[in-house]
Amino acid sequence: MKPSTEPYSSIAMLHPCWFYNQGITPYAQAWHWQQELVRERRLNPSLPDVFILLEHPPVYTLGQGSNLDFLKFDLTQEAREVYQVERGGQVTYHAPGQLVGYPILNLGHYQKDLHWYLRQLEEVLLRVLAAYGLLGERVAGLTGIWLEGRKVAAIGIKVSRWITMHGFALNVCPELKGFEQIVPCGIADRPVGSLAEFIPTINPTQVRQQLAGMFSEVFQVELVAVEPGMPPLHNHK
Repeated sequence: MKPSTEPYSSIAMLHPCWFYNQGITPYAQAWHWQQELVRERRLNPSLPDVFILLEHPPVYTLGQGSNLDFLKFDLTQEAREVYQVERGGQVTYHAPGQLVGYPILNLGHYQKDLHWYLRQLEEVLLRVLAAYGLLGERVAGLTGIWLEGRKVAAIGIKVSRWITMHGFALNVCPELKGFEQIVPCGIADRPVGSLAEFIPTINPTQVRQQLAGMFSEVFQVELVAVEPGMPPLHNHK
């Protein structure tokens, strides 16, 4: 099944957003990078927004105030990479084959409304699934996207002075066994799935373009591609 092919560059734009299309990046590196980008934008709110799209090596992350009972392994006994970070939500798992999006947005340019922002992120993901002929769903009272009862996308954010960090994770074709070691997002009765269960040939390279395009469309920004691996953004014009 082929996705739609409208390029994001053809959509009417309102303002530029720097787009970092990264490869597999260690979690700690991406986390510290986000923190630096947020600090820069607190000091200078006129800096452009940023959208980072990447994959992580296997890693578990816990939101602020996460319940450690949702881990099915002993942190003191097993050598797993685990970080507790400042986002909302419970524990989740990242691995190659899962696309992770980190928007660093000043919501003063959009709407100062966290519920609006969460619904916009969900809308991006719903449109990506629709481009592949898949009908994603929201679940009342929960955040994320489900496909035929399986959670295929998780969302966890942090907003400070209306500047966002963290974001979403879309399971394209990751190894799902890592999720068996946790209660994903603290939801015990809803299984985790991936797009590959519905489209076996799908891969992250294909989906990156769709994600970029739908993010641009939903947030009405012009994504300005910035070369991966470049220094912090304040060094660029």
